[in-house]
Amino acid sequence: MNISQMINYWGYPSEEYEVVTEDGYILGVFRIPYGKKNSENLGKRPVVFLQHGLLASATNWIANLPNNSLAFILADAGYDVWLGNSRGNTWSRKNLYYSPDSVEFWAFSFDEMAKYDLPATIDFIVEKTGQEKLHYVGHSQGTTIGFIAFSTIPTLAKRIKTFYALAPVATVTYAESPLKKLSLIPASLFKSRFDVYLGHNPAGTSVQDILHWSQVAKSGKLQAFNWGSPFQNLLHYNQRTPPDYDVSAMTVPIAVWNGGHDILADPKDVDMLLPKLQNLLYHKEVLPYNHLDFIWAMNAPQEVYDEILSLMAED
Repeated sequence: MNISQMINYWGYPSEEYEVVTEDGYILGVFRIPYGKKNSENLGKRPVVFLQHGLLASATNWIANLPNNSLAFILADAGYDVWLGNSRGNTWSRKNLYYSPDSVEFWAFSFDEMAKYDLPATIDFIVEKTGQEKLHYVGHSQGTTIGFIAFSTIPTLAKRIKTFYALAPVATVTYAESPLKKLSLIPASLFKSRFDVYLGHNPAGTSVQDILHWSQVAKSGKLQAFNWGSPFQNLLHYNQRTPPDYDVSAMTVPIAVWNGGHDILADPKDVDMLLPKLQNLLYHKEVLPYNHLDFIWAMNAPQEVYDEILSLMAED
């Protein structure tokens, strides 16, 4: 099924849009305007935008049963729910100028997702809903592009009520290769909803994006993509080395959840990140959780989503 079919399958309304970025990428953006329980109340609803992580897509938020999937839970709680898709994934593989068969199409990493994809999508949502501010929920790389965009684009930061960061990734100094760990997953775990997850994941990204992450791992810093030579970096950044991103420049209020067994957003990396957050409202480490439990665990509503809802309600 495509995203709209998955949403409709559970009896929820869905809308689909194409958002064009400043540099010509066409992103598939999806909306669940209201829930099953509150369709008659058609006033303005508070807006929530959900942004997936590395190699993933908007399906992450709707892949479980409605009582377990954050997008459906939010819609039923009275929110206007929007689901983003980063350039290069299954639902965002079009461009005004380049074919996905061209090298040019894939010349991007999370730099461009933060600089172009996020502003274009959020501007589109603000225009469509008439609401100046929205809640931002990011998972994994969805938090990374939030950190970059909200610390470097002040006009965009003003549009965010609160940033809810699940398995946040700013540095990956302590992260391990996930491939080594796949062999450790017990067979019984593969048999639950794995067919649904694997039907939609990995949803694709550029080699450059993966390469960028390996640079971040080596340098121990969150910085822009290194184009490989001082000359190339000069062309892109007017300096010989890639600029660092300063997470501490972000003033958006943020709540953070991380996993005690997360090999990508390692607790030691998260410990380095937390003191840099100027406006930290809440932090919780869910000890048994790994990287994907924030979107797929059976008890994610009890451990994480209920807390997100109560923080949003206070807002």
